[in-house]
Amino acid sequence: MTERPTPDLEIVETRVYRGPNIWSYDKAIHLVVDLGGLEQFPTDKLPGFTDHLLEALPALTRHSCSRGRKGGFVERLHEGTWLGHVTEHAALGLEQVVGHDIRRGKTRGVKGEPGRYNVIYGFQDENVGLAAGRLAARLVNHLVQADPEFDWEEQLESFILRAERTAFGPSTQALVDEAVSRDIPWLRLNQYSLVQLGQGVHAKRIRATMTSETSSIAVDVASDKDLTTKLLGAAGLPVPKQESVRGADQAVAAARRIGFPVVVKPLDGNHGRGVCLDLRSEDDVRAAYPVAEEQSRRGTCVVESFVTGKDYRCLIIDGRMAAIAERVPASVTGDGRASVSELVELTNADPRRGVGHEKVLTRIKLDAAAEEILAGQGHTPDSVPAEGETVKLALTGNMSTGGISIDRTFEAHPENVEIAEEAARMIGLDIAGIDFICPDITEPVRETGGAICEVNAAPGFRMHTHPTIGEPQFIAKPVVDMLFPPGTASRIPVVAVTGTNGKTTTARMISHIFKGMGRKVGMTSTDGVVIDERLVIRADASGPRSARMVLQNPRVDFAVFEVARGGILREGLGYERNDVAVVLNVQPDHLGLRGIDTVEQLADVKAVVVEAVPRHGHAVLNADDPLVREMRRRCSGQVVWFSMEDPGSETREMIETHCRRGGKALVLNPSDRGEMIVVKHGRREMQLAWTHLLPATFNGRARMNVQNSLAAAAAAFAAGAPLHDIRQGLRTFSTNYYLSPGRLNEVDVNGVNVIVDYCHNAPGMRMLGDFVDRVGESLSAISELGRISRIGVIATAGDRRDEDMRELGSVAAQHFDVVIVREDDALRGRQRGETADLVAQGVRQAMGDGARCKQVEVVLEEIAAVRHALARANPGDLVVICVDQHGRVMSELETWSNRAQAGSGDHADAPAADPDYTPAEPVTAS
Repeated sequence: MTERPTPDLEIVETRVYRGPNIWSYDKAIHLVVDLGGLEQFPTDKLPGFTDHLLEALPALTRHSCSRGRKGGFVERLHEGTWLGHVTEHAALGLEQVVGHDIRRGKTRGVKGEPGRYNVIYGFQDENVGLAAGRLAARLVNHLVQADPEFDWEEQLESFILRAERTAFGPSTQALVDEAVSRDIPWLRLNQYSLVQLGQGVHAKRIRATMTSETSSIAVDVASDKDLTTKLLGAAGLPVPKQESVRGADQAVAAARRIGFPVVVKPLDGNHGRGVCLDLRSEDDVRAAYPVAEEQSRRGTCVVESFVTGKDYRCLIIDGRMAAIAERVPASVTGDGRASVSELVELTNADPRRGVGHEKVLTRIKLDAAAEEILAGQGHTPDSVPAEGETVKLALTGNMSTGGISIDRTFEAHPENVEIAEEAARMIGLDIAGIDFICPDITEPVRETGGAICEVNAAPGFRMHTHPTIGEPQFIAKPVVDMLFPPGTASRIPVVAVTGTNGKTTTARMISHIFKGMGRKVGMTSTDGVVIDERLVIRADASGPRSARMVLQNPRVDFAVFEVARGGILREGLGYERNDVAVVLNVQPDHLGLRGIDTVEQLADVKAVVVEAVPRHGHAVLNADDPLVREMRRRCSGQVVWFSMEDPGSETREMIETHCRRGGKALVLNPSDRGEMIVVKHGRREMQLAWTHLLPATFNGRARMNVQNSLAAAAAAFAAGAPLHDIRQGLRTFSTNYYLSPGRLNEVDVNGVNVIVDYCHNAPGMRMLGDFVDRVGESLSAISELGRISRIGVIATAGDRRDEDMRELGSVAAQHFDVVIVREDDALRGRQRGETADLVAQGVRQAMGDGARCKQVEVVLEEIAAVRHALARANPGDLVVICVDQHGRVMSELETWSNRAQAGSGDHADAPAADPDYTPAEPVTAS
């Protein structure tokens, strides 16, 4: 008996990548799909599945898939493909249904988990993309086995309506499309139409057709129709007679003074709402007044003379005419057979018509207002107009009420164009819609009669970009020209720093160099978001959201981002590209998390920043690390090497070859005086600085900071900084707590040499241990006893693998006489004491193999561990504290030092200022 398929397809995980990521160079949605029992049923084993799928989504017939030709996906369906792959294409097809032309996607099996697939596809709107993925999964299940509660037509319509709610309006979309065509970055700031164009100090904002350059006063003036008319009239421009009124009696009195026919409209209305035209009697005015008053926010209306003629909209951008359209009110033309309502239904069937602003035309509404207009023409909705008879359904030509537009841009008389431009200047709007009523726009208004009846702030572009008749006008161009004149920048330089160890220090060095050059630097790191040397957010800010926050800040003109593995896997990069990518090293850390089990996979994650380098950008790579060296193949721009290898080594020979071809590199050249950082560009060599003269290197002993200095100098050189500024920046950057909190901070506590660092993994401990050995030798040389004790307080994060924790302890045991193991506040899924026990196991194992360490103790709480270390240290000893919360540790060290200076007794006692302190009771193994 043949097994029947059951609809088991399930989305078990969803991620949204908002920038370059491990799957794609562009933003994408990642679904982890579990097929369950459907793993045994490719499409060729599901009778009728393909036909029903193509019937539901006909656009899939155009998908090329891996075949590279139209219809390739259909071929795959007939040959047999898995339903995870089908879900990908169905999601793309749904996005295309709502006008999002997205074609990027891929499906890959999850390694080691049969039946599970990574489904990745691009998106234009995040909410629409996610909804498309969910609906695609439901559709596939429905086609496998019909679900009586699943109505495809209803679900599809609901999806389309949702997409329309979140979509940009036609005006905003036109501006965004123009910005994209010019490589201007954009960012949606809310769920509506507020958009940022550009980055940092170059950023401009738009909301529909209002921009950050639009004057608030001008908008208020344009909203006050009475004031607008007075200002235009004072400038000698043709305007109708007009009075502001409050109440029907005042409106009737004003109409008598002005003379019939008149127009009654709200003082501050828009979109033609509440406008009543061609009122020829006092009764008409009284009846019209409540209609206009209802649309007025201030309760004030305007009575003005009725100007006869055609309705023209003149669009003025930055003081110049950009487009003119004739607006024709909504109407139908009789055929002698169909009723008015049937003619309206037939007109609305035009695919160009939709609800609101979703399409280029708006559907005509046969509402009470339309029926009143019909009655004035002797018709009802059921009337059958004669053949050729035009029946009006609206009095104004607004597109939002179902009107159509005819392009008249190149037909307008120059005098009329000049009048419209002068009107926009009088009001002060950068983008203005000037409404003309005149017999013919091709004749001078002052001669034929006519007037400016209204000036609109934030005019719609739809009638110009998609006229019903005539050529479309590309009016987004002058708007973007106004915001970003040709030759002006829209992006700020972005430097991204990644690697296993050293990211934060290197990012701080680069920021310090450019701050010294007068730049307003925005930096993200594990400590928080820093804007122009001010910490504005204290948090682990090495992810994409923090990067976007910096790019939104209007003060920032240079960005430096620490890019962590977690952020890349979770959301991708928080930006489109980086001008300079720095990769310091790739070492085994964070393995076993989010599907990253090997160091090679970790290198693929780090390489995302290299792939985000444009052709004119640079990738600064560590030539001494084989995994980093391989990333050169992924870089579209230039590679800048840095290396600590000695001349004559294989790595240096590779660099020499690279430079002979015009490449760039930073290397160390040893001499009797020390090590010189040398900048190589082509065949030129330029000396930069002696490493022992850089404060951050501790006289050259901190080899990790020698490497970080090389990387920072290379990044600054690639970003265009002059050598003297790079040299000055490195010479003035130190590891004091104010410049580099938590990174090799040196503190003297009552004669005890204390180093505070963030080291938390085995590779970092090797580098820190090398530093401890060098410093320990120097301290021993000046000690009266000829030797000192080295005490290390160490810990690691609870989400590391057990073997990584043991390795950390093993490495630490090689460099310290006493190791005190503590734990972080966040246990990350471990039991209290579990992480510390694993680290201590590594120390004990190394002790058994003859390591330097003679004693290991476990003190779980961080401050208690610090106090315990200080209590057993003697003047001259070296205490290295690997911190979790560096702020509270530094505060404790200061308190300890101040108390001792006050002479309050045995320094092993707790500071009296802390009532919660209890003496440490270490667990000792020796």
